[in-house]
Amino acid sequence: MFLNYLKDFFIKKTLKNNLLNVKKEVFTSNVQTIGLLIDESDFSYSKLIIDELILNGITPGNIKVVVYRNKFRDKEEYEFPTFTKKHIDWNGEIKLPFLTEFIETEFDLLISYYDVQKPTLKLITNQSKAKFKVGFASIDKNINRWMINTSLSNYKLFVFELFKYLKNIK
Repeated sequence: MFLNYLKDFFIKKTLKNNLLNVKKEVFTSNVQTIGLLIDESDFSYSKLIIDELILNGITPGNIKVVVYRNKFRDKEEYEFPTFTKKHIDWNGEIKLPFLTEFIETEFDLLISYYDVQKPTLKLITNQSKAKFKVGFASIDKNINRWMINTSLSNYKLFVFELFKYLKNIK
């Protein structure tokens, strides 16, 4: 327990140092590619969020999903690439190739679908090379460019509000 607290402390410290170098990009193009970072610790509707994005004109091949869970079982098969805090070391270095690839991909839009302040998730969002980042209003405003004020379980409203704002910008 104490080691988890200590690890979170060091990840928060790394995140704080990285937040000093955040550059805010201006959204100017159509959304073609989407990165979706989901916390499935208390949420299990990831497939339904993807369906909502597809209904709004995003092609399924242009949506890349990575899922975080509090508990990870090595022998269990997950629908999407899944990680936990044990896959990130004390310095904030990522140990999984798919997670590194996710971070390095320049998505047009990164959706950070979590509403609880978890250092691991915030670190992934912050390190992402996505052009534009969207998340919940309950998360640190320095990480996401847009914040949508809904509940985690109301994914339809989240996607509706997201595309309403995207259409207004175009």
